[in-house]
This record gives sequence, structure tokens and C-alpha cells, in this order.
Amino acid sequence: MNKDLLFDFNVDKAAKMVYITREFNASQSLVWDAFTKAELLDQWGAPAPMRAQTKYMDFKVGGRRFYAMISPDGQERWSVQEFTSITPKTNFKMYNAFADKDENRELPGSEWDYNFSEQNGITRVDITIYNESFERLEKLLEGFKIGFTMTLKNLEELLATLS
Repeated sequence: MNKDLLFDFNVDKAAKMVYITREFNASQSLVWDAFTKAELLDQWGAPAPMRAQTKYMDFKVGGRRFYAMISPDGQERWSVQEFTSITPKTNFKMYNAFADKDENRELPGSEWDYNFSEQNGITRVDITIYNESFERLEKLLEGFKIGFTMTLKNLEELLATLS
């Protein structure tokens, strides 16, 4: 494993933005698949001891993923992700909102922009997250950095088994 892989996490509270950059020692195609295929997302998309479970996913512009992060005692935290733009293998954008188990959204939500690039076998993923409200950003940041860092570590370990 390359210990020099970049991980950067910055918050601009005034702009209600979060900027995340993470490198992976895997091909761009494999990393893209890990972010866009439900069967792979479910293997890394929740911080331990939680697990991710996708109810359905239709990865196309206007399509959605409806999934839950499930705790060991069975508590579910549902989210709806609606894909707003897709440029295969290099970029996709989505609108994300927490929801209840019946897919009723808890607004406001956030807009996510993922960019993928590869150089010398290292894939870089740049993620920007715009939050519709400052209050949502503050609430999100309470545990988000720790949880998201854990999920990206899960992804790094999964990619090592798939490469």
C-alpha cells in the first residue's frame, strides 16, 4: 500500500461547501465502478460497525439510489441520491437528502460533485459538497469527517482485494 496517497478534507463554512480529495492505488475504471455500482457501494459505503444496503439504484441521469446505513442493532438511516449529471468514468453529480424508510426526504439536502482522474496508476477523486443550508452543514459536520474518512478507508481496502 502506498502511504503517500493524498487525503484532504476542507470546509468553507461561509460558502456552505466541503472539499474532499482522496487518492487510491487502483485504476480509474475500478474506482469509478466502486462509486457507481450498488454491489460495490454496499461493501464500503458505511463506517464500521454500520453497513450500507442499497434498496435500489438506477445509475443514469434522473435515476436514483435509495439506501440505508444500518447499525449492528438494526437501526436504519436512509438516504436518497438523485443523479443529475453523468460523464462516464470522469464525473457525476447527485443531489443527496436523508429520508425515512418510505423515501420521504428530509430537506434541505446537498449537491455532490465527483471528479475522477488517473495518473501513473493512482486515481484521484475530488468531491465537492454544497449544502443548501448552513444549519445542515453544521449538523453534517458533527460526525461526517470521521465517518466519511472511515468509509474511504473501507474503499481503499476493498480496492486492494479487487485490483
